[in-house]
Amino acid sequence: MCADLWSFALSTYARSGCEAACLRLQNQGADVCLLLCGAWLEQRGVAVTAERIEALEQVAKPWQSQVIEPLRQVRVQWRAMAQRDEQLAGLRERVKTLELEAERQLLVRLETLAQPWPPEKGQHSWLEGLATEAANLDHDALQLLRVVATGT
Repeated sequence: MCADLWSFALSTYARSGCEAACLRLQNQGADVCLLLCGAWLEQRGVAVTAERIEALEQVAKPWQSQVIEPLRQVRVQWRAMAQRDEQLAGLRERVKTLELEAERQLLVRLETLAQPWPPEKGQHSWLEGLATEAANLDHDALQLLRVVATGT
């Protein structure tokens, strides 16, 4: 088990099927950083509460909307043009690096908030609590993320 959230996120995302599941959930409006944090909390045995979900969302939503999403929009918008323009392709790669760094910073912020929460008995269904309503309907993607995160 990875002690820190960033290492957990990297190792989980690299596992077979995780990227596709995360992109499906992201396309349905879910915050993948929040979901990876939720999977990490599930693995640690931290009980889910409405207050904890709200606290994580209060950290994630502004960072997601004001930092990560604008970078992602530029990266996606430049995709087709960058295939024909070498200089733009280089800039796009730099934006992609910034986007990844912004996601890392968000995960650090989420970990800082959640680190003091002890493992305890209780409900551990973080993914359903942190997924958007639309993403919650994609039980297969959520379950795949859960299975990949636990390594089972």
